[in-house]
Amino acid sequence: MSHTLGARQAQKQKTRRALLDAALGLLEEQSLSSLGLREVTRAVGVAPTAFYRHFRSIEDLGVALVEEVLGSLHPMIRTIVSTTGDGDERVAQAVELIAGHVDAYPAHVRFIARERHGGVRVVRGAIREQLALFAGEVGEALASDPVSLGWEPEDLLMLAQLYVDQMLVTASALLEAVGDGAGERERVVRDAVRRMRLIG
Repeated sequence: MSHTLGARQAQKQKTRRALLDAALGLLEEQSLSSLGLREVTRAVGVAPTAFYRHFRSIEDLGVALVEEVLGSLHPMIRTIVSTTGDGDERVAQAVELIAGHVDAYPAHVRFIARERHGGVRVVRGAIREQLALFAGEVGEALASDPVSLGWEPEDLLMLAQLYVDQMLVTASALLEAVGDGAGERERVVRDAVRRMRLIG
């Protein structure tokens, strides 16, 4: 009996994964607000009713994508803020980490860039919450930096938010530079490093 339950649970997880992957693929060319439930289930090869075993709505699926895409970035953010070296080295390493993530997960970056200001309120809210968590993590790291000694917590959080915003801008710019050649990518990286240094 437990084997049957285990197999059923594994199949359920597989279908859920397939729905998320199909939606992410379809969102390469459109926004979440225009994505249809039947479009997603057709791409997976399941009946529309099967969708509701995993998500309440397309909006719910969008929130799940946000949590997966941005939730997986917390280790990268921790790596960025714990990087040793002087300020210039840390900024350069941070930009390289962002560039590596864009190279590895372009669909994820495109989804967040589009939906951050998209038409689905609950998804915008989920993105905002995740970005606030990132800013909190960066703010904690800044608070322990001797350079920030004497700063007000609100100012540190504001600086952290500027860094997080710049990380998103950099990721979007790198995504746009894909296909434009190495020279354009290098320019984006160089400008991103310069902007982050100016912020700090």
